[in-house]
Amino acid sequence: MVLKTPYFRRSYQSGKKVSVLLAETLPATLVLAASAIAIALMLGVFLGIVAALNKDTWLDKAALYLSVLGMSAPSFFVGIVVAWVFGFVLHEYTHLEMTGSLYEVNEMGEGRHLALQNLILPAFTLGIRPLSVIMQLSRNALLEVYSQDYIRTARAKGLSEFSVLFGHALRNAMNPVVTAVSGWFASMLAGAVFVEMVFAWKGIGWELVSALEKFDLPVVMGAVLIIAFIFVLINILVDVIYTWLDPRISL
Repeated sequence: MVLKTPYFRRSYQSGKKVSVLLAETLPATLVLAASAIAIALMLGVFLGIVAALNKDTWLDKAALYLSVLGMSAPSFFVGIVVAWVFGFVLHEYTHLEMTGSLYEVNEMGEGRHLALQNLILPAFTLGIRPLSVIMQLSRNALLEVYSQDYIRTARAKGLSEFSVLFGHALRNAMNPVVTAVSGWFASMLAGAVFVEMVFAWKGIGWELVSALEKFDLPVVMGAVLIIAFIFVLINILVDVIYTWLDPRISL
């Protein structure tokens, strides 16, 4: 077997190798997508647990309303609002900029430095929609698991609610959440295009839009191929995670 890396040719505009351009911008997009899905996963599961444990209360209804609102709001609109509110109106308190990338050039134009504060607003914006989906899935899956016989048996043994939740219910309720996370993480690489343009985040989405504007086809084809490869890789990884969450599932 012979493995050969694909040859993406050179950019029509800059003359640089497409592989070099993608290698420079892909890490920024991966950091953005990973940060957004981490925010969505932590907050979504937490809010889903709170909603399930307080079913039919005002907490549950408020969580569902916020979930619907988060899913219906497009990323480019939310990005503009978030950038204006936190980067302009409340800039004196947040000290966050409306635009910025993972690396910034010094004022003297010498060298680059890591600017993680620029990650906060685009990661939050990109994570709003998956957060809403994960919250609803966590709530519904947890309520379904709580209706199973083994949960009643665990409670009859005298286990605390904490042990029932984290020792029995939560792990079995995570399969649909893992499916959602995998799909959203892959789609974030495409959805990040809008967020990256709003916040001037120099990732692969920003590079892709710039290439489309200039009809730089080698860069476009290379970016699409990389995104498709990551999508396939993530789905394979999810299949492996399934076997750890539920031993009944086999590769």
